[in-house]
Amino acid sequence: MAGVWRCTLMVLALMCVYLCGSSEAVGGAKSRPRPQRRPRKKPKVEPIDVTPPAQNINMQQMGGTWFLLNSASKCSYLMKHGTKVEPTVISLTPPSGPVQTVAISTKTRINHQCWEIQQVYHQTATPGRLTLKGPRPELNTEIVIGETDYTSYAVLYYQKMGKMTMKLYGRSVDNLSEPVLAKFETLAEKQGLGLAFLFPFPTYSHCGTVDQDHVLNCVPTC
Repeated sequence: MAGVWRCTLMVLALMCVYLCGSSEAVGGAKSRPRPQRRPRKKPKVEPIDVTPPAQNINMQQMGGTWFLLNSASKCSYLMKHGTKVEPTVISLTPPSGPVQTVAISTKTRINHQCWEIQQVYHQTATPGRLTLKGPRPELNTEIVIGETDYTSYAVLYYQKMGKMTMKLYGRSVDNLSEPVLAKFETLAEKQGLGLAFLFPFPTYSHCGTVDQDHVLNCVPTC
């Protein structure tokens, strides 16, 4: 009789093990979720990329002398020394022949002496868009001629390492109208450069002839 009970208990134990194992296999098993692909990051759009150049820009008409009248920037140098900026004038030499570069000569005072900064802007496939090449591609300065009538004013955008600077140039220091100044302020505001980031430049005592010892081939900070 004891043997019968022992066999009965063993059968019940096996049935319990089977039933428990079956319930875990069916009800307890969890399917692994399929790995989800991470959404692709949207390409970063720089302000300069959405700043169209003036229509049908003519670099030949841009040639000549331009006086820097106003600048809009968060450049650290201007933020610290914006009230001490020096009169600045540039000479733009448009491309000639097969050479598709624009020569820029900037004259200003550094430590109370007149200096000339010589640069070369490279034209791109888009008229009115230029590149000032740095030591490495990530240090390039992208330039857009945003507004100009060739004879009185020009608004240029400069972007380097994601930071934007805008400059207002005039053919003369005397005949710039209030509407043009207001337009520049409005364009600067659209780039997040309000009145606190505007730095007017002096309209007198510009540098003339510069000694060869005071000629630089470099990229200004702002």
